[in-house]
Amino acid sequence: MIRVLQIIPSLDRCGAEKQLVLLSTGLPRDRFDVHVCALTRGGPLEQPLREAGIPMTIIGKSWKIDPLAYHRLKRHIVGLQPDIVHSWIFAANAYGRLAAQAAGVKHILAGERCVDRWKQWHELALDRYLARRTERIVTNSSGVREFYVERGVPDKFVIIPNGVAPFAPAASASREEILAELGLPADARLIVAVNRLWPQKRVKDLIWAADLLKIVSAHAHLLIIGDGPQRWRLERFRDQCEIQDRVHLLGQRDDVPRLLPHCECLWLGSAYEGQSNAILEAMSAGLPVIATDIAGNRDLVAPGETGYLVPVGDRAAFARWTHALLNDPELARRLGSAGRQRVLTEFSVEEMVARHAALYQELC
Repeated sequence: MIRVLQIIPSLDRCGAEKQLVLLSTGLPRDRFDVHVCALTRGGPLEQPLREAGIPMTIIGKSWKIDPLAYHRLKRHIVGLQPDIVHSWIFAANAYGRLAAQAAGVKHILAGERCVDRWKQWHELALDRYLARRTERIVTNSSGVREFYVERGVPDKFVIIPNGVAPFAPAASASREEILAELGLPADARLIVAVNRLWPQKRVKDLIWAADLLKIVSAHAHLLIIGDGPQRWRLERFRDQCEIQDRVHLLGQRDDVPRLLPHCECLWLGSAYEGQSNAILEAMSAGLPVIATDIAGNRDLVAPGETGYLVPVGDRAAFARWTHALLNDPELARRLGSAGRQRVLTEFSVEEMVARHAALYQELC
């Protein structure tokens, strides 16, 4: 039995956190004893872990530099005595690897999940330092690997793409019910964006694109699902554009699978990504995707086959390709069907879990 400790900053409903939960609940119980540790706080994704009977610990880091949290984490690792510590995302990678090394853990892995252009020189210097004391670095896309290798991080990367469960709408509702619930007209055509409201996601570009789209598509409505520190700024920008009737910020929702079947396509305007769960989930639901032409998205969206890639900040391109899809239902159906098939064959949860399991067993 291999004991694995997964460490992540929080259990908010975000991309890396979803992948950690899918992995932790999917690893075979007869071969792996899995424990999860949230460095800062818990969150909505605690529930599936608890339901699966996976032990979970919250360290409670309060400050960017928090020696007490480091000592609590180290004490937890010493008591647990895991065979493998696998940390995810910068804060957990820093605290987790240092504490695991101090606790004498034999196999230490890190998870880099995004092209982190926000990192400054000292954060990248810490990444390089800790990578020399890391057995493997797990990432989800070739773009993430290239980003870090170009910045001097040793090439210890193992690429394991994200996994997404086959789309199965929960408590399916009719289109009429969904539109009535959202207060939208019966002839509304829905475009959806699912992401955190954070500068990286460039949601302002999507609002601008919706303003352009309404000129040529009289019934188009943009649903923005998610929350974050930019919400009030985005609401103000939408109101300044006088497009309140076409752009709807719905906040964080747990029923995205109910909404996706009634949408025409997904938009993602990010400046940088690792590998977007929102794209994978939309493709699994059979939606064509229009996304920015960046590393990570290129691994998922095949232009003209499963959707379209557009330059970062090109709001007109979002509107132009969406207009084409709205006016050609057969094209939209073909792109959506091809995307769904690609997810089923290349990005299954089972494959993601199996590749992690093989890596853990190889190390031990």
